[in-house]
Amino acid sequence: MNQATQNVLCMTGIKKSFSGVPALWGVDFELKAGEIHALVGENGAGKSTLIKIVTGAYRRDSGVMEYDQKTVAFQTPTEAQAAGIVAVYQEIQLVGLRTVAENIFLGREPHRFGIIDRRAMNARATEILERLGLHIDPHSVVGSLNIAHRQMVAIARAISFGARVLILDEPTSSLTETEVSVLFDVMRRLKSEGTAIVYVSHRFEELYAVCDRVTVLRDGHNIVTRSLSTLTRLELVCFMLGRKPEEVSKGVTAFTGQSQNTPCQPVLLQAEALKYKKRLNGVSIEMRHGEIVGLAGLLGSGRSETVRALFGAEPLEGGTVKLEGSLLSLRDPHDAIAAGIAFLSEDRKADGIIPELSVRENLTLAALPNLTQWGIVSRKRQNELVERFMQRLNIKAASAEQKIHELSGGNQQKVLLARWLCKNTKLLLLDEPTRGIDVGAKREIQQLIAELAEQGLGVLMISSEVEELVEGSQRVVVLRDGQSIAELSGEQKNIKAILHAMAEGADRQEAVGGQSQTEQNPNEEQEA
Repeated sequence: MNQATQNVLCMTGIKKSFSGVPALWGVDFELKAGEIHALVGENGAGKSTLIKIVTGAYRRDSGVMEYDQKTVAFQTPTEAQAAGIVAVYQEIQLVGLRTVAENIFLGREPHRFGIIDRRAMNARATEILERLGLHIDPHSVVGSLNIAHRQMVAIARAISFGARVLILDEPTSSLTETEVSVLFDVMRRLKSEGTAIVYVSHRFEELYAVCDRVTVLRDGHNIVTRSLSTLTRLELVCFMLGRKPEEVSKGVTAFTGQSQNTPCQPVLLQAEALKYKKRLNGVSIEMRHGEIVGLAGLLGSGRSETVRALFGAEPLEGGTVKLEGSLLSLRDPHDAIAAGIAFLSEDRKADGIIPELSVRENLTLAALPNLTQWGIVSRKRQNELVERFMQRLNIKAASAEQKIHELSGGNQQKVLLARWLCKNTKLLLLDEPTRGIDVGAKREIQQLIAELAEQGLGVLMISSEVEELVEGSQRVVVLRDGQSIAELSGEQKNIKAILHAMAEGADRQEAVGGQSQTEQNPNEEQEA
Protein backbone atom coordinates (compact mmCIF):
# COMPACT_ATOMS: atom_id res chain seq x y z
CA MET A 1 0.00 0.00 0.00
CA ASN A 2 1.32 3.46 -0.88
CA GLN A 3 2.51 5.44 2.15
CA ALA A 4 0.36 8.41 1.13
CA THR A 5 -2.80 6.32 1.43
CA GLN A 6 -1.86 3.95 4.26
CA ASN A 7 -3.81 4.36 7.50
CA VAL A 8 -1.40 4.55 10.41
CA LEU A 9 -4.31 4.97 12.84
CA CYS A 10 -7.87 3.70 12.44
CA MET A 11 -10.56 4.12 15.11
CA THR A 12 -13.99 2.55 14.67
CA GLY A 13 -17.12 2.97 16.80
CA ILE A 14 -15.31 4.62 19.73
CA LYS A 15 -17.63 5.22 22.69
CA LYS A 16 -16.83 6.90 25.98
CA SER A 17 -19.05 8.06 28.85
CA PHE A 18 -18.37 9.88 32.10
CA SER A 19 -20.70 9.17 35.02
CA GLY A 20 -23.24 7.81 32.55
CA VAL A 21 -23.09 10.89 30.30
CA PRO A 22 -21.88 10.00 26.77
CA ALA A 23 -18.93 12.05 25.46
CA LEU A 24 -18.38 9.98 22.31
CA TRP A 25 -21.22 8.12 20.60
CA GLY A 26 -19.35 5.71 18.34
CA VAL A 27 -16.81 7.92 16.58
CA ASP A 28 -14.86 6.77 13.52
CA PHE A 29 -11.52 8.43 12.82
CA GLU A 30 -8.67 7.55 10.49
CA LEU A 31 -5.25 9.07 10.03
CA LYS A 32 -2.93 8.47 7.08
CA ALA A 33 0.84 8.40 7.16
CA GLY A 34 2.28 11.66 5.88
CA GLU A 35 -0.86 13.77 6.24
CA ILE A 36 -1.86 16.72 8.40
CA HIS A 37 -5.41 16.06 9.59
CA ALA A 38 -7.44 18.82 11.25
CA LEU A 39 -9.78 17.92 14.12
CA VAL A 40 -12.38 20.62 14.76
CA GLY A 41 -15.56 21.17 16.74
CA GLU A 42 -17.12 23.49 19.28
CA ASN A 43 -16.74 23.08 23.06
CA GLY A 44 -18.09 19.71 24.16
CA ALA A 45 -17.77 18.20 20.68
CA GLY A 46 -15.50 15.40 21.95
CA LYS A 47 -12.11 16.46 20.57
CA SER A 48 -10.22 16.26 23.87
CA THR A 49 -11.82 12.94 24.81
CA LEU A 50 -10.87 11.39 21.47
CA ILE A 51 -7.28 12.65 21.75
CA LYS A 52 -6.93 11.31 25.28
CA ILE A 53 -8.13 7.89 24.16
CA VAL A 54 -5.57 7.89 21.34
CA THR A 55 -2.78 8.86 23.76
CA GLY A 56 -3.75 6.41 26.52
CA ALA A 57 -4.93 9.04 29.02
CA TYR A 58 -8.50 7.62 28.83
CA ARG A 59 -9.70 4.09 28.16
CA ARG A 60 -12.48 3.70 25.63
CA ASP A 61 -15.72 2.00 26.72
CA SER A 62 -16.11 0.21 23.39
CA GLY A 63 -14.92 0.32 19.81
CA VAL A 64 -11.71 -0.67 18.07
CA MET A 65 -8.45 1.25 17.68
CA GLU A 66 -5.87 -0.04 15.20
CA TYR A 67 -2.33 1.31 15.03
CA ASP A 68 0.00 0.00 12.35
CA GLN A 69 -2.68 -2.53 11.36
CA LYS A 70 -2.75 -3.98 14.91
CA THR A 71 -5.51 -3.61 17.50
CA VAL A 72 -4.20 -1.62 20.49
CA ALA A 73 -5.52 -0.39 23.83
CA PHE A 74 -2.95 1.86 25.48
CA GLN A 75 -3.30 1.90 29.25
CA THR A 76 -1.14 4.98 29.84
CA PRO A 77 0.37 7.87 27.86
CA THR A 78 3.78 6.27 28.45
CA GLU A 79 2.65 3.19 26.52
CA ALA A 80 1.39 5.35 23.65
CA GLN A 81 4.64 7.35 23.57
CA ALA A 82 6.69 4.17 23.47
CA ALA A 83 4.62 3.09 20.46
CA GLY A 84 5.21 6.43 18.71
CA ILE A 85 2.04 8.41 19.52
CA VAL A 86 2.84 11.72 21.23
CA ALA A 87 0.75 14.79 22.02
CA VAL A 88 1.93 18.38 22.46
CA TYR A 89 -0.70 20.30 24.41
CA GLN A 90 -1.53 23.99 24.51
CA GLU A 91 -0.09 24.25 28.02
CA ILE A 92 3.53 23.35 27.26
CA GLN A 93 4.80 20.75 29.71
CA LEU A 94 8.51 21.49 30.04
CA VAL A 95 10.84 22.09 33.01
CA GLY A 96 11.85 25.73 32.89
CA LEU A 97 15.04 25.37 34.95
CA ARG A 98 16.49 22.63 32.74
CA THR A 99 18.23 22.95 29.38
CA VAL A 100 16.70 22.27 25.98
CA ALA A 101 18.57 18.96 25.70
CA GLU A 102 17.59 17.89 29.21
CA ASN A 103 13.92 18.57 28.43
CA ILE A 104 14.04 16.68 25.14
CA PHE A 105 15.40 13.55 26.84
CA LEU A 106 13.85 14.03 30.29
CA GLY A 107 13.64 10.63 31.97
CA ARG A 108 15.45 8.97 29.04
CA GLU A 109 18.90 10.54 29.32
CA PRO A 110 21.77 8.60 27.71
CA HIS A 111 24.20 7.21 30.29
CA ARG A 112 27.84 6.25 30.24
CA PHE A 113 29.62 4.56 33.15
CA GLY A 114 26.50 5.07 35.25
CA ILE A 115 26.25 8.84 34.78
CA ILE A 116 24.41 11.03 32.28
CA ASP A 117 26.37 11.41 29.06
CA ARG A 118 25.73 15.10 28.45
CA ARG A 119 27.92 15.27 25.37
CA ALA A 120 25.89 12.51 23.68
CA MET A 121 22.61 14.06 24.89
CA ASN A 122 23.48 17.49 23.51
CA ALA A 123 24.64 15.96 20.22
CA ARG A 124 21.39 14.01 19.81
CA ALA A 125 19.35 17.10 20.71
CA THR A 126 21.24 19.09 18.08
CA GLU A 127 20.51 16.42 15.46
CA ILE A 128 16.78 16.54 16.18
CA LEU A 129 16.64 20.34 16.17
CA GLU A 130 18.56 20.53 12.88
CA ARG A 131 16.28 17.88 11.39
CA LEU A 132 13.38 20.20 12.18
CA GLY A 133 15.25 23.18 10.70
CA LEU A 134 15.49 24.89 14.10
CA HIS A 135 18.38 27.03 15.31
CA ILE A 136 18.05 26.54 19.06
CA ASP A 137 21.05 26.03 21.35
CA PRO A 138 20.57 22.71 23.22
CA HIS A 139 22.47 24.22 26.18
CA SER A 140 19.91 27.04 26.59
CA VAL A 141 17.72 26.98 29.71
CA VAL A 142 14.10 26.47 28.59
CA GLY A 143 12.83 29.17 30.95
CA SER A 144 14.84 31.76 29.01
CA LEU A 145 13.16 30.88 25.68
CA ASN A 146 10.12 32.60 24.21
CA ILE A 147 6.82 30.74 23.82
CA ALA A 148 7.48 29.81 20.19
CA HIS A 149 10.85 28.21 20.94
CA ARG A 150 9.38 26.32 23.89
CA GLN A 151 6.71 24.98 21.54
CA MET A 152 9.43 23.79 19.16
CA VAL A 153 11.32 22.13 22.02
CA ALA A 154 8.12 20.28 22.97
CA ILE A 155 7.81 19.07 19.37
CA ALA A 156 11.48 18.06 19.35
CA ARG A 157 10.84 16.07 22.52
CA ALA A 158 7.94 14.33 20.79
CA ILE A 159 10.16 13.50 17.82
CA SER A 160 12.78 12.05 20.18
CA PHE A 161 10.28 9.30 20.98
CA GLY A 162 10.34 8.34 17.31
CA ALA A 163 6.84 9.75 16.91
CA ARG A 164 4.89 8.44 13.95
CA VAL A 165 1.71 10.17 15.12
CA LEU A 166 2.06 13.72 16.44
CA ILE A 167 -0.96 15.46 18.00
CA LEU A 168 -0.79 19.26 18.22
CA ASP A 169 -3.49 20.76 20.44
CA GLU A 170 -4.03 24.49 19.76
CA PRO A 171 -0.30 25.03 19.14
CA THR A 172 -0.57 28.61 17.79
CA SER A 173 -2.66 30.23 20.52
CA SER A 174 0.27 32.34 21.79
CA LEU A 175 2.39 32.59 18.63
CA THR A 176 2.94 35.54 16.31
CA GLU A 177 2.36 35.22 12.56
CA THR A 178 6.10 34.74 11.97
CA GLU A 179 6.27 32.06 14.65
CA VAL A 180 3.22 30.31 13.18
CA SER A 181 5.02 30.25 9.82
CA VAL A 182 8.03 28.56 11.45
CA LEU A 183 5.75 25.98 13.07
CA PHE A 184 4.11 25.22 9.72
CA ASP A 185 7.53 24.73 8.13
CA VAL A 186 8.35 22.19 10.86
CA MET A 187 5.02 20.43 10.31
CA ARG A 188 5.62 20.21 6.55
CA ARG A 189 9.09 18.74 7.15
CA LEU A 190 7.61 16.06 9.39
CA LYS A 191 4.83 15.38 6.89
CA SER A 192 7.40 14.87 4.12
CA GLU A 193 9.12 12.27 6.32
CA GLY A 194 5.86 10.34 6.70
CA THR A 195 4.82 11.56 10.15
CA ALA A 196 1.04 11.73 10.59
CA ILE A 197 -0.11 14.91 12.36
CA VAL A 198 -3.44 15.58 14.07
CA TYR A 199 -3.92 19.35 14.21
CA VAL A 200 -6.51 20.68 16.67
CA SER A 201 -7.38 24.32 16.04
CA HIS A 202 -10.29 26.71 15.68
CA ARG A 203 -8.41 29.08 13.35
CA PHE A 204 -9.80 28.40 9.90
CA GLU A 205 -7.09 30.28 8.02
CA GLU A 206 -4.50 27.95 9.58
CA LEU A 207 -6.47 24.84 8.69
CA TYR A 208 -6.64 25.82 5.04
CA ALA A 209 -2.96 26.83 5.00
CA VAL A 210 -1.45 23.60 6.31
CA CYS A 211 -4.00 20.76 6.65
CA ASP A 212 -4.95 18.12 4.09
CA ARG A 213 -8.16 16.73 5.53
CA VAL A 214 -10.56 17.69 8.31
CA THR A 215 -12.82 15.74 10.64
CA VAL A 216 -15.67 17.63 12.29
CA LEU A 217 -17.02 16.43 15.63
CA ARG A 218 -20.29 17.67 17.11
CA ASP A 219 -21.88 16.50 20.36
CA GLY A 220 -19.71 13.39 20.41
CA HIS A 221 -20.47 12.37 16.81
CA ASN A 222 -18.26 12.30 13.73
CA ILE A 223 -20.18 14.58 11.37
CA VAL A 224 -17.90 14.58 8.34
CA THR A 225 -14.38 13.76 7.15
CA ARG A 226 -13.42 15.59 3.98
CA SER A 227 -10.53 16.97 2.00
CA LEU A 228 -10.21 20.66 2.82
CA SER A 229 -9.75 21.43 -0.87
CA THR A 230 -13.38 20.34 -1.41
CA LEU A 231 -14.82 22.24 1.55
CA THR A 232 -15.54 25.96 1.83
CA ARG A 233 -15.35 27.83 5.10
CA LEU A 234 -19.11 28.31 5.00
CA GLU A 235 -19.69 24.56 4.66
CA LEU A 236 -17.24 23.86 7.48
CA VAL A 237 -19.09 26.24 9.82
CA CYS A 238 -22.41 24.63 8.89
CA PHE A 239 -21.06 21.15 9.70
CA MET A 240 -19.79 22.41 13.07
CA LEU A 241 -23.08 24.07 13.99
CA GLY A 242 -25.44 21.49 12.50
CA ARG A 243 -26.85 23.81 9.85
CA LYS A 244 -27.44 23.54 6.12
CA PRO A 245 -25.69 26.02 3.79
CA GLU A 246 -29.03 27.12 2.36
CA GLU A 247 -30.07 28.25 5.85
CA VAL A 248 -27.41 30.93 5.75
CA SER A 249 -28.19 34.17 3.95
CA LYS A 250 -26.15 37.26 3.19
CA GLY A 251 -26.91 40.89 3.86
CA VAL A 252 -25.08 41.74 7.09
CA THR A 253 -24.73 45.28 8.37
CA ALA A 254 -21.20 46.64 8.46
CA PHE A 255 -20.00 46.95 12.05
CA THR A 256 -19.50 50.41 13.49
CA GLY A 257 -19.16 49.70 17.22
CA GLN A 258 -22.04 52.10 17.86
CA SER A 259 -25.40 51.03 19.25
CA GLN A 260 -28.05 50.85 16.54
CA ASN A 261 -30.86 51.01 19.09
CA THR A 262 -33.02 54.09 19.56
CA PRO A 263 -31.20 56.11 22.23
CA CYS A 264 -34.03 55.89 24.78
CA GLN A 265 -31.62 55.00 27.57
CA PRO A 266 -28.25 56.53 28.45
CA VAL A 267 -25.10 54.77 27.30
CA LEU A 268 -23.81 52.29 29.88
CA LEU A 269 -20.77 50.66 28.28
CA GLN A 270 -18.34 51.91 25.68
CA ALA A 271 -15.59 49.40 24.90
CA GLU A 272 -13.37 50.43 22.02
CA ALA A 273 -10.61 48.57 20.15
CA LEU A 274 -9.94 46.01 22.89
CA LYS A 275 -6.72 44.06 22.38
CA TYR A 276 -5.33 41.06 24.23
CA LYS A 277 -2.50 38.91 22.85
CA LYS A 278 -3.73 37.28 19.61
CA ARG A 279 -7.18 36.66 21.02
CA LEU A 280 -8.66 40.16 20.83
CA ASN A 281 -7.71 42.33 17.86
CA GLY A 282 -9.92 45.40 18.17
CA VAL A 283 -13.28 44.41 19.68
CA SER A 284 -15.68 47.36 20.08
CA ILE A 285 -19.04 47.24 21.84
CA GLU A 286 -21.44 49.96 22.95
CA MET A 287 -24.57 49.26 24.97
CA ARG A 288 -27.17 51.11 26.99
CA HIS A 289 -28.84 50.70 30.33
CA GLY A 290 -31.59 48.08 30.20
CA GLU A 291 -30.23 46.52 27.01
CA ILE A 292 -29.39 42.88 26.39
CA VAL A 293 -26.65 42.49 23.79
CA GLY A 294 -25.73 39.05 22.51
CA LEU A 295 -22.19 38.02 21.58
CA ALA A 296 -22.03 35.43 18.81
CA GLY A 297 -19.08 33.63 17.30
CA LEU A 298 -17.40 30.28 16.95
CA LEU A 299 -15.01 28.83 19.49
CA GLY A 300 -11.87 31.00 19.38
CA SER A 301 -13.69 34.04 18.01
CA GLY A 302 -12.91 36.05 21.15
CA ARG A 303 -16.31 35.77 22.86
CA SER A 304 -15.15 34.59 26.28
CA GLU A 305 -11.97 36.66 26.13
CA THR A 306 -14.07 39.81 25.61
CA VAL A 307 -16.22 39.35 28.72
CA ARG A 308 -13.24 38.21 30.76
CA ALA A 309 -11.34 41.33 29.70
CA LEU A 310 -14.29 43.53 30.68
CA PHE A 311 -14.25 41.80 34.08
CA GLY A 312 -10.53 42.43 34.51
CA ALA A 313 -9.67 38.72 34.35
CA GLU A 314 -7.62 39.16 31.16
CA PRO A 315 -5.23 42.15 31.18
CA LEU A 316 -5.95 44.37 28.20
CA GLU A 317 -3.00 45.38 26.05
CA GLY A 318 -4.90 48.08 24.18
CA GLY A 319 -8.25 49.83 23.91
CA THR A 320 -10.47 51.67 26.36
CA VAL A 321 -13.44 50.77 28.57
CA LYS A 322 -15.90 53.37 29.82
CA LEU A 323 -18.81 52.71 32.15
CA GLU A 324 -21.40 55.49 32.33
CA GLY A 325 -18.83 57.79 30.73
CA SER A 326 -16.07 57.10 33.26
CA LEU A 327 -12.83 55.60 31.98
CA LEU A 328 -12.02 52.35 33.81
CA SER A 329 -8.65 50.84 34.64
CA LEU A 330 -9.38 47.11 34.84
CA ARG A 331 -6.25 45.63 36.39
CA ASP A 332 -8.11 42.74 38.00
CA PRO A 333 -11.68 41.62 38.85
CA HIS A 334 -11.67 43.75 42.02
CA ASP A 335 -11.59 46.88 39.84
CA ALA A 336 -14.52 45.60 37.76
CA ILE A 337 -16.61 44.63 40.79
CA ALA A 338 -15.98 48.02 42.40
CA ALA A 339 -17.23 49.69 39.19
CA GLY A 340 -20.44 47.62 39.18
CA ILE A 341 -19.52 44.88 36.72
CA ALA A 342 -20.44 41.25 37.44
CA PHE A 343 -19.48 38.07 35.60
CA LEU A 344 -20.90 34.55 35.37
CA SER A 345 -18.41 32.11 33.86
CA GLU A 346 -19.38 29.36 31.39
CA ASP A 347 -18.01 26.84 33.92
CA ARG A 348 -19.96 27.50 37.09
CA LYS A 349 -18.44 24.50 38.90
CA ALA A 350 -14.85 25.64 38.35
CA ASP A 351 -15.28 29.43 38.44
CA GLY A 352 -18.58 30.00 40.23
CA ILE A 353 -19.90 27.90 43.07
CA ILE A 354 -17.93 26.74 46.10
CA PRO A 355 -19.37 23.21 46.29
CA GLU A 356 -18.94 22.49 50.00
CA LEU A 357 -20.40 25.80 51.15
CA SER A 358 -24.12 26.34 51.73
CA VAL A 359 -26.57 28.23 49.54
CA ARG A 360 -26.43 31.06 52.09
CA GLU A 361 -22.64 31.28 52.01
CA ASN A 362 -22.42 31.12 48.22
CA LEU A 363 -25.20 33.65 47.66
CA THR A 364 -23.82 36.32 49.98
CA LEU A 365 -20.14 35.92 49.10
CA ALA A 366 -19.88 39.17 47.12
CA ALA A 367 -21.96 41.11 49.67
CA LEU A 368 -19.97 40.13 52.78
CA PRO A 369 -18.21 43.53 53.10
CA ASN A 370 -21.64 45.15 53.40
CA LEU A 371 -22.80 42.58 55.96
CA THR A 372 -19.73 42.80 58.18
CA GLN A 373 -19.03 45.09 61.12
CA TRP A 374 -15.84 44.92 63.15
CA GLY A 375 -14.91 41.75 61.30
CA ILE A 376 -18.12 39.96 62.26
CA VAL A 377 -20.80 38.98 59.74
CA SER A 378 -24.32 39.93 60.81
CA ARG A 379 -26.15 36.61 60.48
CA LYS A 380 -29.50 38.38 60.79
CA ARG A 381 -28.84 40.70 57.84
CA GLN A 382 -27.32 37.82 55.88
CA ASN A 383 -30.39 35.62 56.41
CA GLU A 384 -32.72 38.47 55.41
CA LEU A 385 -30.76 39.02 52.22
CA VAL A 386 -30.75 35.32 51.38
CA GLU A 387 -34.48 34.93 52.04
CA ARG A 388 -35.28 37.93 49.85
CA PHE A 389 -33.28 36.71 46.87
CA MET A 390 -34.33 33.07 47.20
CA GLN A 391 -37.93 34.25 46.91
CA ARG A 392 -37.22 36.78 44.17
CA LEU A 393 -35.36 34.28 41.97
CA ASN A 394 -37.48 31.27 42.99
CA ILE A 395 -34.44 29.31 44.16
CA LYS A 396 -35.53 25.81 45.13
CA ALA A 397 -33.58 24.36 48.03
CA ALA A 398 -34.42 22.43 51.20
CA SER A 399 -33.08 25.42 53.12
CA ALA A 400 -30.47 28.15 52.85
CA GLU A 401 -28.10 25.82 54.72
CA GLN A 402 -28.22 23.10 52.05
CA LYS A 403 -24.89 22.50 50.32
CA ILE A 404 -24.99 24.18 46.92
CA HIS A 405 -23.57 21.14 45.11
CA GLU A 406 -26.77 19.28 46.03
CA LEU A 407 -28.89 21.73 43.99
CA SER A 408 -29.83 21.33 40.34
CA GLY A 409 -27.77 23.17 37.73
CA GLY A 410 -30.53 25.72 37.19
CA ASN A 411 -30.78 26.56 40.88
CA GLN A 412 -27.01 26.80 41.19
CA GLN A 413 -27.06 29.34 38.37
CA LYS A 414 -29.78 31.33 40.13
CA VAL A 415 -27.67 31.46 43.28
CA LEU A 416 -24.76 32.85 41.28
CA LEU A 417 -27.02 35.49 39.73
CA ALA A 418 -28.30 36.40 43.17
CA ARG A 419 -24.72 36.73 44.40
CA TRP A 420 -24.16 39.63 42.01
CA LEU A 421 -27.58 41.18 42.43
CA CYS A 422 -26.72 41.65 46.11
CA LYS A 423 -24.16 44.18 44.91
CA ASN A 424 -24.78 47.45 43.11
CA THR A 425 -24.39 45.75 39.72
CA LYS A 426 -24.80 47.85 36.59
CA LEU A 427 -23.39 45.53 33.92
CA LEU A 428 -23.89 41.75 33.96
CA LEU A 429 -21.55 39.65 31.81
CA LEU A 430 -22.97 36.18 31.09
CA ASP A 431 -20.96 33.41 29.42
CA GLU A 432 -23.31 30.55 28.42
CA PRO A 433 -25.81 31.26 31.25
CA THR A 434 -28.17 28.39 30.32
CA ARG A 435 -25.63 25.68 29.45
CA GLY A 436 -26.14 22.37 31.21
CA ILE A 437 -29.53 23.06 32.76
CA ASP A 438 -32.93 21.55 31.99
CA VAL A 439 -35.51 23.16 29.74
CA GLY A 440 -37.71 24.45 32.56
CA ALA A 441 -34.83 26.05 34.44
CA LYS A 442 -33.51 27.45 31.16
CA ARG A 443 -36.76 29.33 30.58
CA GLU A 444 -36.68 30.66 34.15
CA ILE A 445 -33.12 31.96 33.73
CA GLN A 446 -34.01 33.60 30.40
CA GLN A 447 -37.06 35.26 31.94
CA LEU A 448 -35.01 36.46 34.89
CA ILE A 449 -32.41 38.01 32.58
CA ALA A 450 -35.19 39.86 30.73
CA GLU A 451 -36.63 41.15 34.01
CA LEU A 452 -33.21 42.39 35.17
CA ALA A 453 -32.80 44.31 31.92
CA GLU A 454 -36.24 45.87 32.37
CA GLN A 455 -35.03 47.15 35.74
CA GLY A 456 -32.15 48.97 34.00
CA LEU A 457 -29.35 46.42 34.23
CA GLY A 458 -27.15 46.08 31.13
CA VAL A 459 -26.57 42.47 30.05
CA LEU A 460 -23.85 41.25 27.69
CA MET A 461 -24.60 37.60 26.96
CA ILE A 462 -22.68 34.84 25.19
CA SER A 463 -24.52 31.79 23.91
CA SER A 464 -23.59 29.02 21.50
CA GLU A 465 -27.30 28.65 20.76
CA VAL A 466 -28.06 31.17 18.03
CA GLU A 467 -31.79 30.87 18.71
CA GLU A 468 -31.23 32.03 22.30
CA LEU A 469 -29.41 35.14 21.09
CA VAL A 470 -32.13 35.96 18.58
CA GLU A 471 -34.95 35.54 21.09
CA GLY A 472 -33.25 36.97 24.16
CA SER A 473 -31.32 40.05 23.02
CA GLN A 474 -32.06 43.41 21.41
CA ARG A 475 -28.85 43.32 19.36
CA VAL A 476 -26.24 40.73 18.43
CA VAL A 477 -22.58 41.56 17.88
CA VAL A 478 -20.71 38.87 15.93
CA LEU A 479 -17.04 38.22 16.60
CA ARG A 480 -14.55 36.39 14.43
CA ASP A 481 -10.78 36.05 14.86
CA GLY A 482 -10.85 38.46 17.80
CA GLN A 483 -12.65 41.22 15.90
CA SER A 484 -16.17 42.68 15.86
CA ILE A 485 -17.27 42.00 12.30
CA ALA A 486 -21.05 42.55 12.34
CA GLU A 487 -23.90 44.01 14.39
CA LEU A 488 -27.46 42.84 13.87
CA SER A 489 -30.68 44.33 15.18
CA GLY A 490 -34.31 44.58 14.17
CA GLU A 491 -35.26 42.44 11.18
CA GLN A 492 -31.61 41.63 10.49
CA LYS A 493 -31.30 39.93 13.88
CA ASN A 494 -32.17 36.46 12.64
CA ILE A 495 -30.56 33.04 12.63
CA LYS A 496 -29.56 33.14 8.97
CA ALA A 497 -27.84 36.50 9.19
CA ILE A 498 -25.94 35.57 12.37
CA LEU A 499 -24.72 32.29 10.87
CA HIS A 500 -23.58 34.05 7.72
CA ALA A 501 -21.68 36.65 9.73
CA MET A 502 -19.98 33.89 11.73
CA ALA A 503 -18.94 32.18 8.48
CA GLU A 504 -18.23 35.39 6.56
CA GLY A 505 -15.25 35.10 4.25
CA ALA A 506 -16.27 31.70 2.89
CA ASP A 507 -15.68 32.88 -0.67
CA ARG A 508 -12.14 33.90 0.23
CA GLN A 509 -11.52 30.62 2.02
CA GLU A 510 -12.85 28.69 -0.94
CA ALA A 511 -10.12 30.25 -3.06
CA VAL A 512 -7.54 29.40 -0.43
CA GLY A 513 -8.91 25.87 -0.26
CA GLY A 514 -8.26 25.51 -3.96
CA GLN A 515 -4.56 26.02 -3.21
CA SER A 516 -4.51 23.37 -0.48
CA GLN A 517 -1.69 20.92 -0.36
CA THR A 518 -4.12 18.06 -0.24
CA GLU A 519 -3.62 15.13 -2.52
CA GLN A 520 -7.01 13.90 -3.59
CA ASN A 521 -8.08 10.37 -2.79
CA PRO A 522 -11.40 9.36 -4.33
CA ASN A 523 -12.22 7.16 -1.36
CA GLU A 524 -11.38 9.63 1.38
CA GLU A 525 -14.75 11.37 1.73
CA GLN A 526 -16.96 10.19 4.52
CA GLU A 527 -20.10 11.80 5.89
CA ALA A 528 -22.18 10.76 8.84
